[in-house]
Amino acid sequence: MSRIEFDTVIHAPKRLQICALLANVNEMEFQPLKAQLEVSDSVLSKQLKVLEESDYIRISKQRAETGYKRTWVSLTVLGRSAYQGHKAALHALIGNISH
Repeated sequence: MSRIEFDTVIHAPKRLQICALLANVNEMEFQPLKAQLEVSDSVLSKQLKVLEESDYIRISKQRAETGYKRTWVSLTVLGRSAYQGHKAALHALIGNISH
């Protein structure tokens, strides 16, 4: 059996959930992402910071018509690739266990 490599940055449960949610969209606003994960602002911010430091996500702030700043999060090309690789490693592990 070949050695399965997990991406330790992505493997943490909340970061894995973040990547899974972002993989299906071009970008997602901070508040809906927070609601999907059912976490506080500080918990989400901490997890996003780890992903951003690895260049897996891009965070952009845009001023809405109301004047409030809105924060948007998207996977980078590197982040999408890392997520796909991690997902493949998980599938390989599951496949090896079920046989």
